[in-house]
Amino acid sequence: MRGARHRGLAVAAALLLAVVTAVWSGQPSSASGETAAVEPLGVPFLPSPDPLHVTIDSMVAVSMTVDKNVTIRLSDGSTRTTTRYTFTKLKIRSHMSVVQRAAGHTVSIDVPGEGSLGGYDSAGKAETTTMWGNITNVCVRVLVKICGVQGLLDFFGSLIPLTAGAEDFTGDIYAIRTVDDHAALDSTDNPVHLPGTITVTTP
Repeated sequence: MRGARHRGLAVAAALLLAVVTAVWSGQPSSASGETAAVEPLGVPFLPSPDPLHVTIDSMVAVSMTVDKNVTIRLSDGSTRTTTRYTFTKLKIRSHMSVVQRAAGHTVSIDVPGEGSLGGYDSAGKAETTTMWGNITNVCVRVLVKICGVQGLLDFFGSLIPLTAGAEDFTGDIYAIRTVDDHAALDSTDNPVHLPGTITVTTP
């Protein structure tokens, strides 16, 4: 019992350190120069310059729209021009892995089975998942499995909302936000369903 308690405290301390580092390093720099126009992410702290490496074996993106060349600010004060993906729901059908290596530690989230980000709340109103980053690979099945089609998804998603299944998703993602914009103050709806494990390791 004592060993489990110590491991829990170590994980909590590592997560707290990661958040404090992000907040502190995100303070305005004293260097002079023009500030780039950046998109507000609507999160309490700025994302790390070390992106999340996300892989999903099988998924469905519901009502996905794509906005390219979006500039965001990171916790070290730098900016990145990247792509914003917005979904009504991101359904994980099989195995999602999220790994971030930063500030001397590695955070890993593993969802071995099904999960979801967003969807519809108990009142039937749509939730919203927004993801900022770059998709480096995705596969679709049209009779046969075709990979490397992320460019086509970006193109068509910038024109119309897409709902599509995909496999072997790989991306480097700076931030993911899931919200229920319509939730009442007493709502108990949870827009994030990722049953799995989270681990923090240090060298």
